[in-house]
Amino acid sequence: MNYLAHLHLGGPQSGALLGSLYGDFVKGPLQGRWPAQIEAGIRLHRQIDAFTDSHPLVLQAKARFPNERRRYAGILIDLFFDHCLAAHWHDYADEPLDEFTARVYRVLREEAELPGKLAVIAPRMAAQDWLGSYREFSVMEQVVAGMSRRLSRPEGLAGGVRELERLYRPLQQDFRAFYPQLQAFARQAADGPAGSR
Repeated sequence: MNYLAHLHLGGPQSGALLGSLYGDFVKGPLQGRWPAQIEAGIRLHRQIDAFTDSHPLVLQAKARFPNERRRYAGILIDLFFDHCLAAHWHDYADEPLDEFTARVYRVLREEAELPGKLAVIAPRMAAQDWLGSYREFSVMEQVVAGMSRRLSRPEGLAGGVRELERLYRPLQQDFRAFYPQLQAFARQAADGPAGSR
């Protein structure tokens, strides 16, 4: 899953929100490097990624892409699922999306020391409203282009947005079937011993 889904699933507390983002920027063992609530959020992020990557509905979504695209299908699906979540936010959350994203940006702004690249991208994320902009499918072109620049073989994502457009309806159905299961998993994982806050 991508940023918006991780933030939505991570829990409402500031530490949980930070941890759910740190999961993309902090690698290796934690061992008390961060406050307990942030580390719980990082662990939950990792559990969500593992659950997602092995889920039959996600594997089915990846299989919709041509063979030559399969290696990059996971990236495209993560981005597309964030689009689906933003576009249908009211089906999955009580708090309006604009209020949620404003709260996330405030938490990031108030955190004195963000890890690694997150410190660089957080101001841009807020200034350009990355999270809220996922509502519009047209934004996918920019998002995929940005993702390509971070890959060693950027050509792997070339034409990816056109494929998402072609597969829009079946991938949206995959998201609709999968996301409630992911929400249930995240709630259970957050309440369990490994994710307890």
